[in-house]
Amino acid sequence: MPQPTPSALADAPVVAHVVRGGVVESVHRASIAVTDPDGSLAEAWGDPHDPVLPRSSTKPLQAVAMLRAGLDLPSEHLALACASHSAEPFHLDGVRAMLAAADLAEADLGNTPDLPYEPYERDVWVAAGHVARPLAQNCSGKHAAMLATCGVAGWDRRTYLDADHPLQRHVTATIEDLAGERVTATVADGCGAPAVAVSLVALARVFGDIATAAPDTPEGRVAHAVRAHPDLLGGTRRDVTALVRGTPGVVAKDGAEGVYAVGLPDGRGVALKVADGGQRARAVVLAAVLRRLGVESRAYPRLEDAPVLGHGEPVGSVVAVGIAEGPG
Repeated sequence: MPQPTPSALADAPVVAHVVRGGVVESVHRASIAVTDPDGSLAEAWGDPHDPVLPRSSTKPLQAVAMLRAGLDLPSEHLALACASHSAEPFHLDGVRAMLAAADLAEADLGNTPDLPYEPYERDVWVAAGHVARPLAQNCSGKHAAMLATCGVAGWDRRTYLDADHPLQRHVTATIEDLAGERVTATVADGCGAPAVAVSLVALARVFGDIATAAPDTPEGRVAHAVRAHPDLLGGTRRDVTALVRGTPGVVAKDGAEGVYAVGLPDGRGVALKVADGGQRARAVVLAAVLRRLGVESRAYPRLEDAPVLGHGEPVGSVVAVGIAEGPG
């Protein structure tokens, strides 16, 4: 039986045009929430209160939960716990070190075997004769941290992906505490871990809180790890890495199906969901929102680099619309 379309998707306005040779070929719609430092909703496009699946944008929240459960990681490993990494050699070495520190091996990882997320690294991996492996999957750092948390807390490692496992119940409770609202759905993420649904306004508010958290808190430790190790958070060629590196004080995390969440150093937050899940519009739209908010960043050229190709040459681009003027 068909499910009703959530209003965050059905009522999302057009926020990006795909322009080919001066012709608008396609459009992307998105819902967006911007929160003030006090957590109140400042601006919105579409429905910011309707729950969405933030996917990997919740990884910093999951990392906070693991720290609250007693996990203690050096900042570079904590960044990998928050990461959707590109499987560059330094990512894989870092995950191996995380596993070794917890007396674990790659065989203990329960995440879905996959090829590297980033196209260049995927090509290098395949050319070397490698096949899909849990280590290469972009969530392997999170899963290594989840296994390590189970070891610290005395929880069963074999069933750590079950939604009713003590770790996953603790993660959900922590997300609800941070978000200030109840999780409305729990489903299986691509990596096999539970993924939860919360509103965009809650997601934006949480990232604003993490960005301004005291350094000695779990939230503050996550913020420091993300800022200190942007290459580990994403990868050499990734827009989220460029954003964190090029924007002082920011905390950010991209997510599958067109999600982005950002916390600014003044406590404001931004969260967006592209309605069709299109990744090509995600960074372009975020850049337009950040420009509207007066955020200075060296990352804009990277975020806005979304060419449309004809015969291998740029003949247009994906451009944001309706953001600079504010919500309609």
